[in-house]
Amino acid sequence: MSRPSSAGPSANKPCGKQQHAPSPAAAPTAAATISAAGPGSSALPAAAISGPGGGGGGGGPVSPQHHELTSLFECPVCFDYVLPPILQCQAGHLVCNQCRQKLSCCPTCRGSLTPSIRNLAMEKVASAVLFPCKYATTGCSLTLHHTEKPEHEDICEYRPYSCPCPGASCKWQGSLEAVMSHLMHAHKSITTLQGEDIVFLATDINLPGAVDWVMMQSCFGHHFMLVLEKQEKYEGHQQFFAIVLLIGTRKQAENFAYRLELNGNRRRLTWEATPRSIHDGVAAAIMNSDCLVFDTAIAHLFADNGNLGINVTISTCCP
Repeated sequence: MSRPSSAGPSANKPCGKQQHAPSPAAAPTAAATISAAGPGSSALPAAAISGPGGGGGGGGPVSPQHHELTSLFECPVCFDYVLPPILQCQAGHLVCNQCRQKLSCCPTCRGSLTPSIRNLAMEKVASAVLFPCKYATTGCSLTLHHTEKPEHEDICEYRPYSCPCPGASCKWQGSLEAVMSHLMHAHKSITTLQGEDIVFLATDINLPGAVDWVMMQSCFGHHFMLVLEKQEKYEGHQQFFAIVLLIGTRKQAENFAYRLELNGNRRRLTWEATPRSIHDGVAAAIMNSDCLVFDTAIAHLFADNGNLGINVTISTCCP
């Protein structure tokens, strides 16, 4: 069966740390086979307080009483919540710790923020309240104890998507639906191939320093980002990481599997796994070695005149 190939005049320029284009492979779990608020208020609606200890998170509609209570913790600068340790100005007004570090006076009364005064009463109330996720406005319905809130928000499915192009200095953020439009307009050098079985050709793999090759693959009504990243772990020792990311959610990624394969000179190197969501990003896969990893010596076994072809096959998983 003939396979579309990314080889071509503009198909293989590095993008990111330099500027390049295609490359495949890698992902998360799966089998891998290798063969050779400004308060100051007082009354606290009791109905809005959770049980002792605050307990875990929840979902569903938030009562007016609960909203009234959590609003007492709103920072007057960023409108996020003031969470323990809670500090106040001399007049009793609150501001979150992140904003407080940037201020020279209280944003509510313009009074001094020094000396630091701890509001232990509000801290006790905060420990009995469940706070909405900061991404509630984009769809997250969870309410959480303040100790669980930061960890959840780091991985919340409703947080904005960042530009998935590795190595680039692009600071774009937006909705999942806007990711492909951003890539097509801001990263035009990235090649897109159609079909579930393609060849990703990374050219000039002997380029010095850290380099990324990026390519898109479209099949099954979805878009996948293929990344080959070269890093210099220490002087004279370079490693390649091949990763596959889905332009989609983690739940959508579970519906697919991919295979990366290097072939040549009577040798074969294969990696099979589930693609990661772009919400996880390339760095997380590399950190966990959850991708196809090989060094320069291995790359040269399969390369042809400095160009490395990787066979990429995307398949759907049975429910």
